[in-house]
Amino acid sequence: MNRRPKSSYSRYSEPPSRKSTKSSPLENINYTLAAICAGIFILGVGVGIALSSGQTISTQNVASREVIDRSAPNPEICVQFGASAIVSDLRVFVTLNPFNVYVTQPNMRPGCVLKRNNWSILEQRRLVSDNDVRQCKNRMNTFGFTGTLESSPKIDCIYQNDSAGNLFLNPEGAVNPQGVQDF
Repeated sequence: MNRRPKSSYSRYSEPPSRKSTKSSPLENINYTLAAICAGIFILGVGVGIALSSGQTISTQNVASREVIDRSAPNPEICVQFGASAIVSDLRVFVTLNPFNVYVTQPNMRPGCVLKRNNWSILEQRRLVSDNDVRQCKNRMNTFGFTGTLESSPKIDCIYQNDSAGNLFLNPEGAVNPQGVQDF
């Protein structure tokens, strides 16, 4: 008979344990790779901060409402009693025979649009007459101006045109979305 040698454990018991094969997660970390990743992360954060804080705000780069508000004539009055604006002056020439439309180069400058209930600012300074106010009010318009109020500004009765809507805020093209404050 062929007999196997007896072992010190039975068929149903576990073999004698060797060193545990499980290792903790800290033992498998390659410290060089971790240091490189941390360095890249810190460098990325530093470059991001440098790029975002290094932007210069100049009149050449009008990229925010704050720049437009600061550039408006009489910015304190404009922001408190109306809204700062970018005014585009241009002229349009239309010929009928042959039919053509010609447009001059627009002249861009800062301006201000007053709310309807704040026209008294212009009346107190005698910049508009009672007749100007009456005509503008009859057409349900408001006043806008360029140039400072202290040195002969150019004041116009302007009409708010909502027919196109604001396609930046409303890409579906709906006209005059609810909640928009009219001047």
